[in-house]
Amino acid sequence: MNAGIQPVEPESIVDFFAQTLPFSELDHASLVRLVRHCLVDFFPARTRILRRGISDITGLYIIQKGAIRLFMEEEGTLLDIRSEGASVGALSLFKDEKAAWDAETVEDTFVIQIPRQWFFDAVQRHPSLSRFYLRSFADTYLSRTFEEMRCKPVSAHDDHSMHFLSTPVADLVSREPVSVGFGLSIQAAAREMIRHNTGSLLFREPCGSICGIITDTDLRKALALGLDTQAPAETIMATPVESIDAGAVCFDALLAMMSKNIHHLLVTQNGQPRGVISSHDIMLLQGRSPMSIFREITSRTSIAGLYPLHARLTPVVRTLVQQGARAGNITRMIAVVNDQILVRVVELLEQEFGPPPVKFCLLLMGSEGRREQTFATDQDNALIFDNCVADFQERAAEVYFSAFTERLVEHLVQCGFPRCPGQIMASNARWRGSLEVWKARVTVWTSTPEPEQVLASSVFFDFRGLYGHKDLATQLRTHVTEACAGRDLFLRYLAADCLKARPPLTFFKNFMVEKNGEHKNTLDIKARGLLPFMDFARVMALRARVRETSTLGRLEQVQAGGFLSRDLYHEAREAFEFLLHVRLMHQLQQMEQGRTPDNRIDPGALSALEKRTLREAFGVITALHGVLREEFHLNMG
Repeated sequence: MNAGIQPVEPESIVDFFAQTLPFSELDHASLVRLVRHCLVDFFPARTRILRRGISDITGLYIIQKGAIRLFMEEEGTLLDIRSEGASVGALSLFKDEKAAWDAETVEDTFVIQIPRQWFFDAVQRHPSLSRFYLRSFADTYLSRTFEEMRCKPVSAHDDHSMHFLSTPVADLVSREPVSVGFGLSIQAAAREMIRHNTGSLLFREPCGSICGIITDTDLRKALALGLDTQAPAETIMATPVESIDAGAVCFDALLAMMSKNIHHLLVTQNGQPRGVISSHDIMLLQGRSPMSIFREITSRTSIAGLYPLHARLTPVVRTLVQQGARAGNITRMIAVVNDQILVRVVELLEQEFGPPPVKFCLLLMGSEGRREQTFATDQDNALIFDNCVADFQERAAEVYFSAFTERLVEHLVQCGFPRCPGQIMASNARWRGSLEVWKARVTVWTSTPEPEQVLASSVFFDFRGLYGHKDLATQLRTHVTEACAGRDLFLRYLAADCLKARPPLTFFKNFMVEKNGEHKNTLDIKARGLLPFMDFARVMALRARVRETSTLGRLEQVQAGGFLSRDLYHEAREAFEFLLHVRLMHQLQQMEQGRTPDNRIDPGALSALEKRTLREAFGVITALHGVLREEFHLNMG
């Protein structure tokens, strides 16, 4: 029951609605019309407003000042605390049901009430209101917030000319692909390419399916190596042929080419070949792009020549943001470029050191392993090598890889990748070893877990193989999957550690920031926001025997395996990507200002919409923690 209906001051309510979603999307005349029918109720602290399953919902409550907690009294479960600008009762109104939750004021609270009749009158006139209240958090806020962030003013030197990244791949296809059957010589294949004026030639199997491709580059290599031009063309063709759907955009094509180190893609539509596009086709659309950085990386013949290339990502990322690219795609692009830099450093270093005594594979862990790199990314790497057959070979491997990895780490620092503060790098003997040694480490971690040891090893589980004999990384991943199966105590330790990273919100849903010092009024968006999602995805992936390492990929596969509801997966995916976007934008602005990028954001500098979305994103963490408590029987407060 309300404590007293207060007189309505129309202009003040109109001004309040003009700053509050979804009413801020209505024109002034519509707001005035709506406000005429509103009531302002005052409720003292700890007033029960609604009783679950009992109270009739007579209108929509919008909190003007104060806070309301939603809970389930019978279960003793706190569901949410809603503050200024939030509403209560919308879904029950649409469903024409009794109150879905118990509701009580946390402090003295003023509530604007829109009576049922006039709420639905407004909904009928403005369908955007119903869309707002019937959508999930992700659909409600994110598109508006991303658009607002995208449209923020940028430096005068920003390049907006990479709109081509959203161009459909099909737009680059100008002709049908040229394909031939088996039996041509290298010389005949070259003639065929000249006759059709094409830079690539596809090869068909007798059944008609495409099985290989020859490009101008392949022909030049054949001549340079002195191959017999009458030899079968199949001897120099590349197989299988990488393809992309005609409906994809150039951004996807660019990622595919860069990550697979190729320059041609077969474009298919409904499974049928439609044409071939090349990196040159994309470069014709834009003179400066991520592909230009990629070409510079591959053309460098000295490690020192690679040092400045990472810094050239800044204007590229800014342009991607301006063209509306989401953080997940942008960080994948950054990861691809960084991968290529690392690979080229290792290639040149291997030339300098000579062949290693045994097969090896460089592993990337942490954000590098998850392909979630932004600008502030330090090194998290390890090295695995083949089991040695004799003591002298093992000693030779230790001498070689000790020197090799120390030089590698030094060069990566010069390339813009700082040393890991925790020394989680291949130059540290604890992060090197044979396949046998690594398997033994994993077995110890999972079979006799100690809390501190589990925490130190968690970053390892994000590993992926980058360079060398990747079958070693595959074998190690298989062992990890098998070693974690049924290790409930180990997984419970990981899950319990996840619960320590609570969302940075006070009881009243205000942001928890540093109160003093050099970081005053800021919070660490990575440690307090992103890390809970990463930790949740990691432990649930280990539980579900998922081999994927990216957070978004893990969440998708965990949901597909039945370990996460579809709705919560959707919320978690969008919340994580929004937080990643906030971090990326923050660091991008720092880079453009010549400052060292960090993870500390000032919530006070965000717009009202960004703050609201940030609160909602942090709120998803509580739901994920609930899943962990239930899955691993963690009866913790």
